[in-house]
Amino acid sequence: MIQLTPEEKAVYEWQMWIEEIGEAGQVKLKNSAALVSRCGGLGGPICYHLASAGIGTLALAHGGNVQPSDLNRQILMTHDSVGKSRMDSIRRRLLDYNPRLNIVAVPENITETNVAALVKQVDIVFDAAPLFQERFLMNGECVRQAKPMIEAAIFGMEGQVTTFLPGKTPCLACLYPETPPHWKRQFPVLGAVPAIAASVAAAEGIKVLLGFGETLAGTLLYFDARTMRFQRIPIRRRPDCPVCATGKV
Repeated sequence: MIQLTPEEKAVYEWQMWIEEIGEAGQVKLKNSAALVSRCGGLGGPICYHLASAGIGTLALAHGGNVQPSDLNRQILMTHDSVGKSRMDSIRRRLLDYNPRLNIVAVPENITETNVAALVKQVDIVFDAAPLFQERFLMNGECVRQAKPMIEAAIFGMEGQVTTFLPGKTPCLACLYPETPPHWKRQFPVLGAVPAIAASVAAAEGIKVLLGFGETLAGTLLYFDARTMRFQRIPIRRRPDCPVCATGKV
């Protein structure tokens, strides 16, 4: 494993004071790689927290150009980037924050043609895609390649996060056999709400990578920011799940 530099030891000093992390855990994060799809209102803060925690490589998938409507929540997008590549803005902002970060920038969304190669090169996947087509593709590939996936989603003032561990927990297809009928590409969102879900998702992923703490494996954490109430809801494996029950997708 590539060891920490003196600069990295200084940057992550306070983090390494956490008993379960220490220098050994920080070295493991440096040598870890994560895929985040996509990097908007939800995925952007996930990227930000992973970069700040010192993960070594981020593979990022997000297509299109920055729109004015992105700017109320997508912290890696800036006003001067409107009309320009989202991925260029994402990469620039993350490297400004952590120049030691290795970024695999993919200026396109998850598709059948790129999902296998992207999942193959990482240790963990963070699903923040707005479309279930992309979510189902990543779920199937994570089951096929036995890679953990942190699943996060928001709608309006509500959010949810869970952790899928292939072979140990149900998968996304157990939770959602089909795309929810009310789900749309565009939906109401207050920027602070995906930030809450993103913080939980990033913490979950770091715990999974380092193997400590109690994760949300097999449990859906749901919250309503209107009331600030949080619930833990068990997720059960579907015996007839076409993805994880047979191990084939």
